[in-house]
Order: sequence, then structure tokens, then C-alpha cells
Amino acid sequence: MRSGPTWFNVTSLVLGFTFLYLPIVILVIFSFNESRLVTVWGGFSTKWYVELFKNKQLLDAAWVTLKVAFLSASIATVLGTMAALVLVRSGRFVGRSLFSGMIFAPLVMPEVILGLSLLLLFVAMDQARGFWTVMIAHTTFAMCYVAVVVQSRLVGFDKSIEEAAEDLGCPPVRSFFLITLPIIFPGVLAGWMLAFTLSLDDLVIASFTTGPGATTLPMKIYSQVRLGVTPEINAICTILVVLVTFGVIAASLASKRQELQRAHDERAAFGAN
Repeated sequence: MRSGPTWFNVTSLVLGFTFLYLPIVILVIFSFNESRLVTVWGGFSTKWYVELFKNKQLLDAAWVTLKVAFLSASIATVLGTMAALVLVRSGRFVGRSLFSGMIFAPLVMPEVILGLSLLLLFVAMDQARGFWTVMIAHTTFAMCYVAVVVQSRLVGFDKSIEEAAEDLGCPPVRSFFLITLPIIFPGVLAGWMLAFTLSLDDLVIASFTTGPGATTLPMKIYSQVRLGVTPEINAICTILVVLVTFGVIAASLASKRQELQRAHDERAAFGAN
């Protein structure tokens, strides 16, 4: 039986990655375009990055987007982790099916429906729409993704480690923070990154829940693209791509380092015994 990748697998992989990443590569290249026409190459230049830092509207929208993404991802990670713990550790309880359905429903619900329902909620509460309503809306749907990611990590968790710590006198809460959380941390970190990316990318839900002074970058870009793409948009998108790339690399390295440290500690513990 033949082992290793086949030409079909390699071709499919190359075509798939080309389809995903070639548009991003083109965007990055044309952010250094001398010409103001984004489809005509006029030579290498960094002047549009200089112009970008003079564009206060784009910079303000980018700052709002980063703040919303960081806050909503952090809160969603806490709530999503708690929800995952309930689903995995609480067994069968009254209302479990309803709770599970409420967690998974936003994953398959169209963003238009979710955004409209949140808009109606804020209107019914007579809540002025702005930065905080966008943050709440992003937390609402992002926590569901975090719950799914962390739940998959908890399913394979060896609970006997916690039980051993509790038998030695470690309180349950302290046992969670000292033992459980470090072990599932790669899943928690992956959930945070996913929530951050979803918030950074969202347009539909933010459009329904935003207000004056809380324009996110996707909304700003969308409003400008309808009148034509400008080189400043390519420049700020390139900066975001670089930031997200470095963030993913840093998170991967941190997760890998923690896994190696945990494996080293386990070997040391077994060696001591």
C-alpha cells in the first residue's frame, strides 16, 4: 500500500492555500504601491503608510476595533470557560438541554438575526448604542465559540489529577487554578484568539449595535470601499495582518512552551516516585 502524500493531495493542498492566502499577499504587495490606483502597479513606495497615520478617522476606527476585540474576547473567554465546565463537569441536570442549546445556537444562527435581536433588546432597554453595546454583542456570540473549544479540551482531561490534589488538602477552587487551568490553558488561549479574531472581523452585528463614536474598522472600510478602495485601506489591513500573524505565532509558542514544561514536570514527578 502506497504511503505518503499523493499528487492529488498535494495539488488540493496547494490550491486550497493559494485560494486562501493569495488575495492577502496581493493586498500586502499593493499596500506598497506608488500609484493611487490600487489595481495599477506604479513602483515601490511606503508613502501610503505615512498617509495612513494622518488619517484620523481610520486610526480611530482601528483603535475602537482593537479595544472592543480585546475586552469582548477576554470576557467571552471567562464566560465560555465557565460554560464549558458546566457542560462537562455537571453531568445531567434540569435544563441541561436548554443550556446546551443556548450555547450552540449562536454558532449556526445567521448574524443578521443575532444582530437584529440584540438591537431590539437594546432598544427595549432604552440603552444608548455605542462602544459598550458593541462589546456586549461581540461577547455574546464569541463566548459560544470559546465554550466549544474549551469543552473539547476538558473532555480528554484526567480528572484524577484534581482528585489527588483535593485528597492532599487542596481546595477545589485552588485546585482549578493551580492544576486544571494550566493543563487546559492551550484550549483557553485558542478560544481567546478565536474570539478576538471574530470580533476583529465582525461587520454585521456591529452595524446593528453600534452608535455615534463607535465605528469599527470593518464598518469604516466597508463604507469607503463602496466609493472605491484607497491605498490607505490596503496599508491598515496589512498592519492588522502583521499584528494578527505575530499574535498567532506568540500564542503558539507560549502554548508549546507550556506543553513542554508540563511534560517535564510530569517526568520529574514520576522520577521522584
